[in-house]
Amino acid sequence: EALRLECGFDTLVVVNDFSALARALPHLGEQKRQVGGGAPEADTPLGLLGAGTGLGVSGLIPCGGSWTALRSEGGHVSFSPANETEVAILQYAWREFEHVSSERMLSGAGVELIYRALSDRAGKPDSLGAPEISRRALSGECTLCDQVLDVFCGMLGTAAGNLAITLGAQGGVYIGGGIVPRLGQRFDASPFRRRFEEKGRFSAYLAQVPTYVITAEYPAFLGVSAILSEKLAAA
Repeated sequence: EALRLECGFDTLVVVNDFSALARALPHLGEQKRQVGGGAPEADTPLGLLGAGTGLGVSGLIPCGGSWTALRSEGGHVSFSPANETEVAILQYAWREFEHVSSERMLSGAGVELIYRALSDRAGKPDSLGAPEISRRALSGECTLCDQVLDVFCGMLGTAAGNLAITLGAQGGVYIGGGIVPRLGQRFDASPFRRRFEEKGRFSAYLAQVPTYVITAEYPAFLGVSAILSEKLAAA
């Protein structure tokens, strides 16, 4: 309030960046790309994961004709491996971190960690920056980098499936952040969707839940606009 008065604004709303991104989801229109699943169910929750410098997790709950964005620290839940390769990566990560969260894996730093772990497992310890790992994988010049992307996308698929079940997100799960949108069709061909659906008795349930990659250049601005419009309408 003091800042609003100091700036001379009639209305000032301070919004967390990921809450703004969550509020953008119903307003994306064509600025998203569906990767598997069926049609979204109306008036059901939406899930959101964003892998970049960290791992953002949120959801949107329909509420009286509008939406409520969940404030979450879901990126810091404990990472759970799904196969022997991921067990080996987790064991490698334990050398550096007492607690290995999902964010340790599903972020730019996580891409680098996966690369170090896999190169160490292959008996050729090495390190590489995330942008270079992605570049080499997408150009086809590095088999190990390509494997890193597959592992990363598989882990993300499992996390997204967990979120869909937790929220009952039959309206869809959206993937944002700085990493996945840059992968283009490589992401569509990755293990992401298969791992999203691999939930035993709930596989059929998840097979119907659509997943989307956010393609808008500045999607959070759509969310900020929606939030401000609601505030002004209620004033």
